[in-house]
Amino acid sequence: QVQLAEAGGGLVQAGGSLRLSCAASAGTFYTLQMGWFRQAPGKEREFVAAVSRSNYTIYGAESLQGRFTIFRNHAKNTVYLQMNSLNGEDTAVYYCVADRNRLGRNIYHYEYWGQGTQVTVSS
Repeated sequence: QVQLAEAGGGLVQAGGSLRLSCAASAGTFYTLQMGWFRQAPGKEREFVAAVSRSNYTIYGAESLQGRFTIFRNHAKNTVYLQMNSLNGEDTAVYYCVADRNRLGRNIYHYEYWGQGTQVTVSS
């Protein structure tokens, strides 16, 4: 079983930045494909970004590209999501995800999910 623990959510003004982190169970991180999804109120979960074991990255909607960056630190067993130029549409619960094999944009690609961290962008 893989445990994921997110941190870094909070309230930020429009135009600001936040960095989310997700720590995985020790000893398993190097085996995992990692990613982030988000879910805004009344909407379906949306793929944000993912990074492979070998640091290959994929991103979701065009509106995220250039503003969001995913990266991982193997020494800290942690994956990060750097979010810049935030706006109200980025308000959501952000979920860290992991899978031992699959890397993709669909929720069914990931076996392990964190509890989520709230990001609220105020105008």
